[in-house]
Amino acid sequence: MVNSVAAEQHTPMMQQYLQIKKQHPNELVFYRMGDFYELFFDDAKKAAQLLDITLTARGKSGGQPIPMAGIPFHAAENYLARLVRNGVSVAICEQVGDPATSKGPVERKVMRVLTPGTVSDEALLDERKDNLLVALTQSGAVYGLAVLDVTSGRFTVQEINEEGALLAELQRLDPAELLLDEAGDFAPAVRQRKGVRLLPPWQFDTESATTQLCRQFESRDLAGFGCQHLTLAIGAAGCLLEYVRDTQRTGLPHVRALQAESRDECVQIDAASRRNLEIDTNLSGGQTHTLASVMDNTATAMGSRLLRRWLNRPIRCRDQLHLRQSCVQAIQDSYQWQSLYDALKAIGDIERILARVALRSARPRDLARLRDGLQVLPDLAAQLNAITEPALDHLRVLVIPFPTEADLLQRAICENPPVVIREGGVIADGYDPELDELRQLSENAGEFLLRLEEQEKARTGISTLKVGYNRVHGYYIEISRAQSDQAPVDYIRRQTLKNAERFITPELKAFEDKALSAKSRALSREKALYDEVLEQLNLNLMGLQNLALGLSELDVLNNFAERAESLNFCRPQLVKEPGITIQAGRHPVVEQVSESPFVPNDLSFTNEARMAVITGPNMGGKSTYMRQIALIVLLAHTGSYVPAEAAMIGPIDRIFTRIGSSDDLASGRSTFMVEMTETANILHNATPCSLVLMDEVGRGTSTFDGLSLAWACAAYLAEKLCAYTLFATHYFELTTLPEQFNGVINLHLNATEHHDNIIFMHKVQAGPANQSYGLQVAKLAGIPLNVVQTAREKLHQLEQQELQVQERQPVQYQPVQNDLFALSEPNPALERLNSLDPDELTPKQALALLYELKQLNNA
Repeated sequence: MVNSVAAEQHTPMMQQYLQIKKQHPNELVFYRMGDFYELFFDDAKKAAQLLDITLTARGKSGGQPIPMAGIPFHAAENYLARLVRNGVSVAICEQVGDPATSKGPVERKVMRVLTPGTVSDEALLDERKDNLLVALTQSGAVYGLAVLDVTSGRFTVQEINEEGALLAELQRLDPAELLLDEAGDFAPAVRQRKGVRLLPPWQFDTESATTQLCRQFESRDLAGFGCQHLTLAIGAAGCLLEYVRDTQRTGLPHVRALQAESRDECVQIDAASRRNLEIDTNLSGGQTHTLASVMDNTATAMGSRLLRRWLNRPIRCRDQLHLRQSCVQAIQDSYQWQSLYDALKAIGDIERILARVALRSARPRDLARLRDGLQVLPDLAAQLNAITEPALDHLRVLVIPFPTEADLLQRAICENPPVVIREGGVIADGYDPELDELRQLSENAGEFLLRLEEQEKARTGISTLKVGYNRVHGYYIEISRAQSDQAPVDYIRRQTLKNAERFITPELKAFEDKALSAKSRALSREKALYDEVLEQLNLNLMGLQNLALGLSELDVLNNFAERAESLNFCRPQLVKEPGITIQAGRHPVVEQVSESPFVPNDLSFTNEARMAVITGPNMGGKSTYMRQIALIVLLAHTGSYVPAEAAMIGPIDRIFTRIGSSDDLASGRSTFMVEMTETANILHNATPCSLVLMDEVGRGTSTFDGLSLAWACAAYLAEKLCAYTLFATHYFELTTLPEQFNGVINLHLNATEHHDNIIFMHKVQAGPANQSYGLQVAKLAGIPLNVVQTAREKLHQLEQQELQVQERQPVQYQPVQNDLFALSEPNPALERLNSLDPDELTPKQALALLYELKQLNNA
């Protein structure tokens, strides 16, 4: 905490720092002092902890020690990356005054604010993941959501009417930074996300937001963007836009449009289902063994990011999906995917490079990569034009050569430029005559000095004389102390050393003025030329951004073609008729990581068969089978081919999963409570067009409670919701559901025993399983043999007791599967109701009967 000493008692420099820190209370202030960025007080303590750097207390201000930590400015990127990944914002405060002319502290100014959602520097970003900034406001049960990717300019808005849908959307977006209306009543799961920043309600005002957005897009209103009715979302978008402008301290020319999104456009996947399916993050939070890890063989980072967006937001529009499929098939049939991959590989991440060009933060090597990418375009466009499929026409319009920009960068940027512009050497020779002249003057200094040294040795006869240069004293003639008294009268003493004297002559002084000014003028000219190059690129920024969009999509479609060829995927049929039919389907991830051959399986859902009750042993493959169906359906709705011999998929609106078990300790929810919450979400929101995976529902409580709940949930799904449901269970009592409900079938995965060992067949077959093999699986897991043997003896004992109980019961009360939920005693109300003839009752008698039945039921 900054001490409470009055400002006037601090040193002038600390007064300057405190004034700047007052303007940026929520950011770490990187305060430039020479070759270091320094941090003070609480900022220093926090940075020392996060960055593992030394915390010191050098000097005093106001009579108290100043906690202090610092990092070299040339190595700042590595430290900034670590802070941003931890959700910390940083204000970069640079020296803008001239130390030589400043009286008191050098003038400093915050040039840029780095926040997790607004960074665009390559070193601070994950190249294969979107870095999103999200703003969120609320009115009653409606949420307004705006999303901006500063690194691409993609800007979207939507409104959401339900908290669960909001959580699912945040899970999909995974924002780096979340701006919340502090007046909103958001769930803890929203407020506790990393990177949350609370902002006052007035920053979400719809009217001022509309004005800002129209000014940004140079439009009269927002009708052309199809979002004028989304008033809450527009408020969030305005807040977000102003926030980015404030942090970037520049305009945002690459943000050109606002796109309205609707959850109805996509196959909806809730947060729990997204986690269970391991789309791009596994259950441990890593990136390995996910659907994205198998499907991503893209050539560019921007293609990889687009692929993940498609996987996380599968669409429902069949026309768009058929278009993507036709592109994939055309690339595959023409055998062009390898040559397209090679061409795309040379292009680089021009999407993010263009964002840095727009923000005027592009570095020399960004422009070199952009130059190299533009040079590939003629060949890439020719390859694309060679594929005659009309579905690719929309890409042919975007992926075109840019000869003007390519020529500019070829002439302006040297072959291998340095990392930054500040030291020069970026602009190519021959691009600018004035710069070439200044460089020649500066670079010929060495030759001049050698010639002057030989000249002066001959004139003075002093053998130890030499001409040199250093940055502090400039050019000099150095003579040893022993011969210094022989110096000519026109030599002017400049510096005295222990063993030598240094002099300057009028001729050398004139050259020094000329050479040193030439070097600084050359650097100034080079920076001006570099800025001009950025300006010229921005003149056609829209066309270049459209090029990046086209290249990204081409990369993903080409990747789909390669994956289909390499992994033996088929083109799924997307039809209007309801149903899901899959022949020899496979799990795309398990198949790739399994050492043994994967066993494919079929599925057929029709109007006559919409639910499959799946039984079989643990480790038999039930969960793998269920997940592979969901992943095949998901992939089909991205436009990809799928891991199967054939697939026909009707309309799907949502994918639900209730798989696995875990506590939610932060919210105080037990494993069973989490299971029931997820099940409730499915039962409330599933439709006849939903795909539902239910795995071991009811296992978190007592046997009879769990069995009752599992039965009731399955019955509700089969009878009321009629969703496409895969219901895996160890409750064999549920295998009688097909006898009571239409549209339910039994499937099982079998295993066989051999010498007291179990062999899993992994083949899905019709009908129920005949046993669970729980003890054999326990043995495989390494449970001690004596424990397994004790369990086997106990199992035999329990089976004998159950058999004896059933033998003692009268026949009429012997429990059978169909009477699982039969009442143990007759219900008086039901008996009274069964004894009546409704046709003989008068209205008055019927009313009296209702009261009587109610009393009987409550008795």
